[in-house]
Amino acid sequence: MIADLLLVPGSIPSPSQGVWQLGPVPIRAYALGIIVGVFAAVWIGDRRWVARGGRPGEVADVALWAVPAGVIGARLYHVATDHQLYFGPGGDPWGALQVWNGGLGIWGAISGGFLGAWFYCWRHGIRIRPFADALAPGLIVAQAIGRLGNYFNQELFGGPTTLPWGLEIDPANRPLGYEQFATFHPTFLYELLWNLAAAAVLVLLDRRLRLGHGRVFALYVLLYTLGRGWIEMLRIDPVELADVGGLRFNVWTSIVLGVAAAAYFVVVGRRHRGDDSREASVHREGHGQTTEEPAQAE
Repeated sequence: MIADLLLVPGSIPSPSQGVWQLGPVPIRAYALGIIVGVFAAVWIGDRRWVARGGRPGEVADVALWAVPAGVIGARLYHVATDHQLYFGPGGDPWGALQVWNGGLGIWGAISGGFLGAWFYCWRHGIRIRPFADALAPGLIVAQAIGRLGNYFNQELFGGPTTLPWGLEIDPANRPLGYEQFATFHPTFLYELLWNLAAAAVLVLLDRRLRLGHGRVFALYVLLYTLGRGWIEMLRIDPVELADVGGLRFNVWTSIVLGVAAAAYFVVVGRRHRGDDSREASVHREGHGQTTEEPAQAE
C-alpha cells in the first residue's frame, strides 16, 4: 500500500474517509490499525518468547492485561498534554472519554502497557527483562501499523512541503494559519518506515550479539526516541506544555527517555560482560501455575 502511494506523481493523496458503516456499527481505520498492531505484536512476541524458553500463549495472556492498561495510559497522556481540547474554553469534557475519535499518546501507551505486563509477570513468576526483550521488536512493528490511523484521520502531519511525497490534506483538516497550503510532510509515513527499520535492527543485533538483561528493550526505546524526536519537530499540531526551551513537550520526553535507555544499555552491558545473552530461565521456580506467594520480577 505504501509503495503504491509513493508512486503517485506529485503528492500522496489522503483517504476520503476513515470510518465505514457496517449497518449500525462504525468501523474506524484508527481502531483497526491498533487492533492489527496488537495482533502483530502478540504474534511476533510469542515466537521470540518461545525461542527464549517461554511457554506458547503466554504473550497473549500478558496482552490481556497490558493492552487495556496501555489504552488507559495512552488516553491519560493525550488528555494531559492536550487538555485544552477538553477542559479549556469551548472544550468538551466528555470528549476525553471518546477514545474512538482518536487521541492516544504513545508514551502513555508504553508506560501503561509496561505496568500491565509487569503486574502479570510479577503475579505469575515470569522474568520481566527477558520478556520485554522478546516483545520489543513486535511493539515497534505495532506502532508502525498504528500510524496508518493518523493517515486515515488526516491528523498529526508535518509542516507544508513541496516534496513529491507531500501528503494532501483536505482544507477542513488544515490547521489555522496553514489554510493556503495543500501538501504537508507525511510524518505518519516517516515514523512508519523508521519503526519498521528499527524492528529489523533490533532483530539483527539481538541475533548477532545475543543481547539480554533488558538491553533489547532499552535499544528499542533508544531507537524509537531517536526517530520520534526529529519527526516530532516536523509536526505542526498544537501540544500543551510544548514550548519548553524552544522544544515541544514530546521532544523533551524523547530526549529524557532516550538518554535513560542509552545509559541502561551501556551500564548493563558492562555489568554483564561475557555471556549476557539470556537469563538462565525465563520463569522463576515455583511460579506460573502455582498458588504460592508471587516473587519480585526483575
